Parts: sequence; structure tokens; C-alpha cells
Amino acid sequence: MNTAVSPESIEKNTLESQEETHQTIYLKDYTPPNFEVLSVDLNIQVFDEYTLVHSKLIMQRQHAGELVLLGRDLELLNISLNGSVLTSDQYQLDAEQLVVSNAPDQCEFEISVKIHPETNTQLEGLYQAGNLFVTQNEPEGFRKITFFPDRPDVLTVFTTRVEADKKFPTLLANGNLIEKGDVVASADSNTNDSNNRHYAIWHDPTKKPSYLFAAVIGDLEVLKDTYTTIEGRDVALEIYALPQDLPKCHVAMQALKDSMRWDEQEYGRAYDLDNYMIVAVSQFNMGAMENKGLNIFNTACVLADPETTTDPAMFYVKSTIAHEYFHNWTGNRITCRDWFQLCLKEGFTVYRDQSFSGTLQSPAVQRIDDVSSLKSSQFAEDAGPLSHPPRPDHFVEINNFYTPTIYDKGAELVRMMATLLGKDKFRAGTDTYFERHDGQAVTVEDLINSLSDGSGVDLRHFLPWYSQPGTPCLKGSGQYDALAKTYTLNLSQKTPKKPNYPEPQALPIPVGVALFDRSTGKQLTLNSTALQENKVQDGLFLMDQAQQVVVFEKVVAEPIVSLLRDFSAPVLLDFSYSDSDLAFLLANETNGFNQWQAAQTLLERILLQGHDAAIYLQAIALAVPKVGQVDALLASRLLEVPTEGYLASRIAHNFDPVKVHTQRDALLNAIAEQLKDYWPQAYTALPIVAFEDNSIEMGKRAYRNMVLSFAVRANVDGALGWASAQYENAVCMTERMGALRQLVWNKAPDAQDKLNDFYARFKHEALALDQWFGVQASNPNADVQAARQLLQHADFDWGTPNRIRAVTGQFGANPVNVWTASGMQFYADMALALDQKNSILGSRMLQTLSRWYTLVEPLRSEAQGILQSLKGQVKSSSVCETLNSLLKAG
Repeated sequence: MNTAVSPESIEKNTLESQEETHQTIYLKDYTPPNFEVLSVDLNIQVFDEYTLVHSKLIMQRQHAGELVLLGRDLELLNISLNGSVLTSDQYQLDAEQLVVSNAPDQCEFEISVKIHPETNTQLEGLYQAGNLFVTQNEPEGFRKITFFPDRPDVLTVFTTRVEADKKFPTLLANGNLIEKGDVVASADSNTNDSNNRHYAIWHDPTKKPSYLFAAVIGDLEVLKDTYTTIEGRDVALEIYALPQDLPKCHVAMQALKDSMRWDEQEYGRAYDLDNYMIVAVSQFNMGAMENKGLNIFNTACVLADPETTTDPAMFYVKSTIAHEYFHNWTGNRITCRDWFQLCLKEGFTVYRDQSFSGTLQSPAVQRIDDVSSLKSSQFAEDAGPLSHPPRPDHFVEINNFYTPTIYDKGAELVRMMATLLGKDKFRAGTDTYFERHDGQAVTVEDLINSLSDGSGVDLRHFLPWYSQPGTPCLKGSGQYDALAKTYTLNLSQKTPKKPNYPEPQALPIPVGVALFDRSTGKQLTLNSTALQENKVQDGLFLMDQAQQVVVFEKVVAEPIVSLLRDFSAPVLLDFSYSDSDLAFLLANETNGFNQWQAAQTLLERILLQGHDAAIYLQAIALAVPKVGQVDALLASRLLEVPTEGYLASRIAHNFDPVKVHTQRDALLNAIAEQLKDYWPQAYTALPIVAFEDNSIEMGKRAYRNMVLSFAVRANVDGALGWASAQYENAVCMTERMGALRQLVWNKAPDAQDKLNDFYARFKHEALALDQWFGVQASNPNADVQAARQLLQHADFDWGTPNRIRAVTGQFGANPVNVWTASGMQFYADMALALDQKNSILGSRMLQTLSRWYTLVEPLRSEAQGILQSLKGQVKSSSVCETLNSLLKAG
């Protein structure tokens, strides 16, 4: 494996728990490529039992050293250099690379290889997905197609000829279509049926790295539209899907046009090619891939309609479409120098798609959703053995670093800088970044330098955020001096030290702040000497020391402070609030996010510290009906209780899954009982109406489902009947699935009938059927045997990641079932089963057990034994690296 490093610098790292050795790659060893590729011509010929790939690379020396072409699982047929065929003694070939030691400064390489996409189950490189042939090359898949300097800092111009039987009428690659036609038989033809074959030639004028190359061969229908950019370019928009799925592409098409317009308005970025293509593929490990001009999407991220898709899933389609489109500038036109810089493109682009998504629903709810995901996944990752900085300093398998830390924490780092700069200065900084680095492969430093230079505000002190793992804890207290009319805020920060990393340093932390009059609940005007020192601006205080004090003046009455407004930094907050202070904020905060945050903090105290729930129950009973009249979507979020998985991440030792589950379940029961009289009137006020796809109606549907769940939990008379009627009368999947979940999870008399009905309705709709699997796997009353039985169902498909995740991911939503000997063995078995078949997914299965070392005995010892049993059995670098990390944690 080679990722932006010279072969000489790769160190061998013998994993103590494995039979194999895998290479560890270090950021400190980066060296530029010895050769650049000026252009590449590809000829991809797909046959039933194999595929031939012929490539012509025009290369030029940049630095002294060997010419290294990376390749994996390739059968080399022939190779020539500057017109002369090379013999085997003129190059070195092993399982990972082809090396020419004495290559001239100007090289024209021609290489022919044979590959087997029809047996490629790893879903990397070129592989067969049903009746499609499709590529996935990020991060290191292109080397499975042909020999190439497959690293992100080698950018070149691609011309691609795709050839296949006419039973595959769709022949796509990046760029513009410049020629197509029938294959003319020749004397040296590889097949006797050339007349049944055709070809298409595509040219991409934009230089790009090999990981952004894409090709699709199949039989697809296309939905077409157009968009005219602010520069006057007419862009042909095309979404390719199976014929039966084409009607479900309209939501994605509208989202694409909305994204293009938003990027022009907010960042001044127009699209640069004449066409933009999206292809929907069911067998795809990732959500979607931003290949230049030819995005390849998991069907779950592009297909949507009300009948088969829930509101959250439809919203996810829109945000994913936006994410991949925004990559055109933050990822494609400006890309990563090396894979250690992955958060550079992903973090920036997640921040951009979150900002766009905030225009589709309440910004407060968008922030709640983003932070809820961050806390449940990234904070948990930071608290465990898989903790790593947003920019890691080493890795064995880069596929293991497509993590919440890279994406979600990476986005928070960009958000902090954007918040600190303000809209205008941030735009000036991003303009500088795009103008300075267009067409380049860059680093995190390049982004921060551009933001600093363009805005005139030095942000280089944010760099330690990128190299330091762990979640900082912001601790504080406040004192009011009635005589002096001052309020003093005392803050300190501390980041836990992680093994093999230096002692953490203090980080710059933007702290959103507001003061509220304790007696009236009104928000106060901020007056502070720090304001004159440029420390507090528009309710934002920059804490950049280990300890810091801010004094607010002219505070006429004792205040309650609200901190980290809009979650201004990705930190844990430990402030000396009383429970009644938090209840006050829940009732009086003018910021919807901080209302939710106050509720979550109260809930954590109840569930993790044993606080009395009475104050919370009284506050939520007052807040929810009031908010529900104004913003149903926000009201649905205010009723959320931290998941068992998130609560587990806050427990460092002796985590008892049964105890946490029991306490959380009891609290949910108490909430249901507290508002028992409210649920019937709330549900009645939310009748089923004709479907509309907008934030207000989406909020009503979310709130209806939340109210229904609590009404059933409270044993409200007739509540299960409401669920049955909602299922029967549903006008969209959100209503149907919300009802089915309550019927199945609460063992309603007609639960099995409704499951059977759902299956009959949607058995030919793959994504809807995933939900059928998921509602059963996530049933709190189900055990691991039920999950294993779902794996035996005739419609379960080991070749489709969506179907696998529908069972394993949803079963994992109930940690009390996962953290049993049989539950842990289930995930170990899944990792082993996928190790050689789809190692990326296999590694994800094992990561489910990352917090095993925090378990109470005897679960901890049982978990360790199960993990130890995988030693010597798993072989792939992805699964081996994850297993080694988990075992070291113990």
C-alpha cells in the first residue's frame, strides 16, 4: 500500500494479534511523486468472464528516483516504454506495485491488464453490481483497474474509451462524450461477436486524481433536466437508474438544482462542465461518491418518493446530493495532497452541506440533528480505542479512517473558524482558497492560511485541533456581584491525554454566550471589558487559554448564563448549573438548539448521575405543548432522550448495559405518564392530510409519530388502535413506518398481519424492504436469534451493503442486546464472514464492539475472549487493524 509516500519510507508493522504483517504509513514520511502524469488514455473492454484494460500514460519526471506504478489483483499482459516492449528483467513486479528503476525523464507507458469485476466482492475498483459494472476508486480502488501512480497528488487529464456488449447500452465515464459507435470487427479482435459490441469515448478536460475516475456500464434509464449557471453555461443534468426507479429520481434532481444555485449564492462557485451525471447503484459500500462530473450514489441516497421513503431518508437524499455536488469545488477542483488530509475535503464539504440543509428546515433543528449525530457517534469514537485526530499521523488501512471524526468533527472545525470570522470575512477567506488553489492537491495548512490571508484574521492557532485527539471538556462556574452589578464567568479547558500522543495543549474554543434575567426570563444586553479587548463579539467569546475569566458589567439582576449557543465548539460542557437553572433555560432560551441542549443536560444528569427527574418532568410538560404549537419539528426533538449508545460513551468503567437500559426505559415511562393527558389532544390535532414535502408538514409528521410512541408507552386508551389506523390510512412511508414500529415493538395483536402486509406491498422495492428488515432487527424485544433468522431470509443479500446494514445496524440500536455474549459473537461472526468478501464492511461490524473494555464483568472478559478468538482468523488489513486497536484497548 502506498498513499502519498515513497516506497522506501513505508515501515513494516507486525501486528501482535495477526498472522500477517501490514504496512503502516506515516504522515511525516510524505514525499512528492517522482513523476507526474500529463495525460492518460484508457480503453476498458468488458466481457462476460473478464475485462481488459489498456492504458497509455504520458509521464514526466519531477524528482529523482524510481518510477512506481501501483497495482493490485491485476494480471499483467504486456507493458511497453516509449514504444519498446519491456521484458520481466526490466521492471520489478509484486502484489502491490510495478517499479521501473531507470526510467527516462519523458515516458510513454502502454500497459495491458486483465481484471475480473464479475468476482470482485470488495466493491472497490471496477466491480459487477447486478447487471451493472461500476467503479469505486476512493481511496485506493483505481489500482485494481490498472497500474497507475494511484495517489491523490497525481492529477491528470483522462480520456476513456468504454466498450461492451450492446446488452449494456449505457456506457459512461467522466467528462464530455466525444464519440460513440459500433465496434468494427478486425483480424485481431478479442471476440467473434464484435458486431454486437459498441463503444463510447469520454474526455474530461479537468485534471483530477485517479480516485475521482468513474465508469459505469449497464442498462439504465435516464432522467434529464438542465441548469444555467451564473456564468451562462448550460449544464445537462442526468440521473441514471433502473427503469422502475426512475420516478423516484425527481427529488434528487430538484435537490441538485437547489444545491447548484445555493453554491453560487453563498460561495460564488459555478459548475464548470457541460454535463453532470448521477448513477444510482444498489451494491455500494458508501453513501455516494463525488467522481468529477459522474457521481455514483448508493440507491438509498438518490431514490426517494413519499410512498417508499420516510421524511428523514428523503431529507438525507437532499443533503447527500448537496454534499457530493459541493465536492466539485471542495474535493475535486481542489483536492487532498495525501489521505491524511481527508478531513480537508470531507470536513469542509460536510459543513457546506449542513449549511445548505439548514435552509430546508429550521436552522435550530438542523443544528440539533447535526450535534445529536456528533455526540452519539464522534464523541463515542473519541472516548474509545479508535480515537484519532481529524488529521491522523499514521494508518494501516485508509478505509478505516472514513470516520465521524474525519467528517463530523472536521466539519465542526470549519464551523468554528466560520463562526469566529463572520459571514463576510469567511467568504473572503474561502474566495482566497478557491482562487489560490484551484487545480491543486493541498493540505489543511493551505486552507487555514487562505482563510487567514483572505479574512485578515490569523487562524493558524486552530491547527492543533487537527492533530490532537479527544474531546475537550469546558468546565466553568459563574458568580454574580449584586453590589458591583457584575457577573464573572470562570472557565477552564482540559482534553484527556490519549496513548501515544503528546500531552494535550489548550485549544481556541469559540464560546457562544447569552445572559438571561433570572426573574423575568428576558435576554440581557452584554456589556464587558472583554468586548473592548475584542474578546466578546455578537455573543461570542474566544477562549484560547487553559483558564480564562470574563466579567460582564452593568448586569442589573442576577442572570443565568447560556453557553455554547448553537454548539459553538465540539466540546463537553461541565458548568455549575443547578437543575433548576437548566429547567429555566429549557423554558426561556430564545435559541432552539440551546433549549434542546438544556433538556439533554438534564437528562444526562438523571440517567448518569442519579438526579431526581421531577424538575425535568415539570419543565418538559410545560415546554413541549408550547413549542408544539409553534414548531412541531422542534417539539419532536425536545422529547428525544439520549440513546443508550451515547450514554454508554459517557461511562468509562463498569458499564452495565442492563442498568442503563432499565433506567432509560423508566425515564421514558415517566415522561409518557407526565404528559398522559396531553397525548390524545396532541395526536388529534395532527390529522393525516395530503402529503406535502416541506419543513412544516415534515415537522407535523415527526411530532405525530413521537406523540404516538409516548401514547402507546403510557397505555393511553386506544393508542394501539391509533397506530393500526395510522398504518391503514397512511399517505406516506413516514406515517406507515411510524405506526408499524409501534405495533411491532409493542407486540400489538395485529403486528404480524401488518408486517405481512408491508412485505406484500413493498417486496419489490429494495429500499422499503430494508426498512421491513430494520423494524424487526431494531425491535427492543428481539434477541440475537431474531437477527440471525433475518440473515436466513430469502430476501437477505450478502452482496448488498444496504441489506446487511438494515439488520446489523438496526440491531445495534439496542446496546442491551448487543452487549451479551451472543450479541457480541454475532458481530464477530459478521466481521469474519465479511473479512475476505467485503473487508470495509467487515471492519465496520467489528467497530460496533469498540467500547467492550468499559463493560462490567463478566461481560468484559467474555468480550475479550470473543475478540481474541478472531486472532489468526481475519486476514484483511481493514479488519486486522480494527481488531488490533480493540485488543490494545484492554
